[in-house]
Amino acid sequence: MLKRYVIERDIPTVGSFDKNQLKGAAETSNAALSKLAPKVQWEHSYVTKDKTFCIYLAENEDAIREHARLSGFPASKITAVTGIIDPVTAAG
Repeated sequence: MLKRYVIERDIPTVGSFDKNQLKGAAETSNAALSKLAPKVQWEHSYVTKDKTFCIYLAENEDAIREHARLSGFPASKITAVTGIIDPVTAAG
């Protein structure tokens, strides 16, 4: 069973990447993912000034570290997600 993780990646100036640079980064990540399937799946990423916060499904943290090694993108911090809340949670 796959678990959800948040991966914090320290990537200086990533927030100023243009569309082609982001496309290239996604292609690089997808190439690494294809070698690891079905152990790791990328859901999406949030891009900030100098970091990305990536949401992944993975068998374990080692599979995420292997993706980082293959892609060349650092996995600076890996955090397992234990639950999800949103505004609807308040309704009970």
